[in-house]
Amino acid sequence: MRFGVRHFSLAVLVAGLAACSRSSSRLPTGTTVVLAGSTSVQPFAERWAEVYAGAGGSSHVTVQAGGSTAGIRAAREGTAQLGMSSRALDAEEAAELQVVTVARDGIAVIVHATNPLRALSLAQLRAIYTGQIRSWRPLGGADVPITVITREDGSGTRDAFEHLVLTDGQSIDVRALVTAYSGGLRKMVAEDPQAIGYVTFSQVDDRVRALAIEGVVPSEVTIASGQYRLQRPFLFVSRGEVTGATRRFLDFVLSPRGQQIARDEGLAPVSLTP
Repeated sequence: MRFGVRHFSLAVLVAGLAACSRSSSRLPTGTTVVLAGSTSVQPFAERWAEVYAGAGGSSHVTVQAGGSTAGIRAAREGTAQLGMSSRALDAEEAAELQVVTVARDGIAVIVHATNPLRALSLAQLRAIYTGQIRSWRPLGGADVPITVITREDGSGTRDAFEHLVLTDGQSIDVRALVTAYSGGLRKMVAEDPQAIGYVTFSQVDDRVRALAIEGVVPSEVTIASGQYRLQRPFLFVSRGEVTGATRRFLDFVLSPRGQQIARDEGLAPVSLTP
């Protein structure tokens, strides 16, 4: 992604965020807006912040990574005005926070570009990730082991994948390789002809192939309409109704221009209106 002159700050939300005490984590005053959380949402939030600043936005927007759970915690504890989440909130979280869907994303199941496989059923995908299918042969491929790659615990992408693919009581095979970043997972799949993994739809490129799931290929239309089963909301969460500088930035994100940015960056906007 190309960035021009930066009018906003980018930071990494490290483990220290979780350790911050309430007394030492007071938010910056004035027109500063702090977003924290999902590494899947992060690049889109950065793009929104860049365009907002370049358009004369009145808020200084800081985007911090750290994962969906960390972002939800940051919003609950008041260390960020907006938490970013790529997973649905549980009942306890939802009871304490306001939730706004800012775009929708598909979770693309990817294989190496040379893999002849074009589609999987949910049952086949489930069997691969739970270790019941360990070779490509039952799927019409060569009799070679499948390299199963997953995201780390706490990842919003992994949480959504498990919720959408696995059934109660199931878990991802402990033999699966684990990586902390979607970009790293894509690279691993692109370099291993026997690999399978999953990434946010916008990260699919010509180095890998996105498979059809239940006969439906991920696209903006199939994700937004719900036809593609492996899709999730991208959320901004806050402790109470947002006001002031935070409200102005959120209104920009939800505006036609903000939603066009989502579309341009590979997400399905909240509305399909051109």
